[in-house]
Amino acid sequence: MWKTNVKLLSMAVLAVLSFTVVSCGTKKALVDASSPAAGKVSGAKSVESRNLDFMRKVYDNEVYANSISSKIKLTVNTGSKDLSIGGSLKMKKDEVIRIQITPFGLMEVGRIEFTKDYVLFMDRINKEYVKASYSDVEFLQENGLDFYALQALFWNQLFVPGTQKITDSSLKNFSVTLGEAAVNALISLRRGNMGYQWSADKASGKIKAVSVTYSGKTSGTTTVTCNYGSFKPLGVKQFPTDITLDVSSDALKDGKKKQLNISMSDLDTSADWETFTTVSGKYRPVDVKELANKLLKQ
Repeated sequence: MWKTNVKLLSMAVLAVLSFTVVSCGTKKALVDASSPAAGKVSGAKSVESRNLDFMRKVYDNEVYANSISSKIKLTVNTGSKDLSIGGSLKMKKDEVIRIQITPFGLMEVGRIEFTKDYVLFMDRINKEYVKASYSDVEFLQENGLDFYALQALFWNQLFVPGTQKITDSSLKNFSVTLGEAAVNALISLRRGNMGYQWSADKASGKIKAVSVTYSGKTSGTTTVTCNYGSFKPLGVKQFPTDITLDVSSDALKDGKKKQLNISMSDLDTSADWETFTTVSGKYRPVDVKELANKLLKQ
């Protein structure tokens, strides 16, 4: 049982890491496919205005809470079967994202923590941990991992890679396709080797899914699709309590696909919990590259 739990923890870490690998790109200038060229007719400006209004609707769906915590069930699809395990998710806006693995709610066996300055992985069973800056994790650094982009994905929000917050002005960077017969609108953004596409309900503006694709010279292509479901009230807004990450990457062993589902329950907005983890001196630090190579071989 414990070996199965450790294996599941490793796969959960891999799924999250694979997602963050493609969650932001290089610091090249944004390519705005929807920006109208100078001198276009007023009809085109009307389309631009309509698209901007829709983007504001999407942006206005963001929850007001600054802290979210919940019980979770993590389910990892290995290709041949599903493995499920319990745990918790704790997030404080602009500070931390923490996933704790707690089978049967009895004892924590592992922890994944993302902050603005570092990533932390803890193996409670073997008393090992990795705490490193994003630049220390080579395969994350090369793909430009960004905490704020990852945060936006967990909080069901739009994001512009490399920036902390969305502004009304930055909404103009997105390209919007509002098909008359379609239920959902498509919102697109290109940046360097990165391609982002959100699917949002045209009536409510709720983000239902986001697909991110990264094409690298050495690491190949990685595609991640994040689907949101089971929206429930959180204050006066709605928050998705079901998140499914589908990861397909040339970097994974034999090109395997990974799927991680996070099902939340008992949402709470209390901030009365320790923000950052303090690692006990009883834990042994593990080399970052060693851990990364181990995970990529799973």
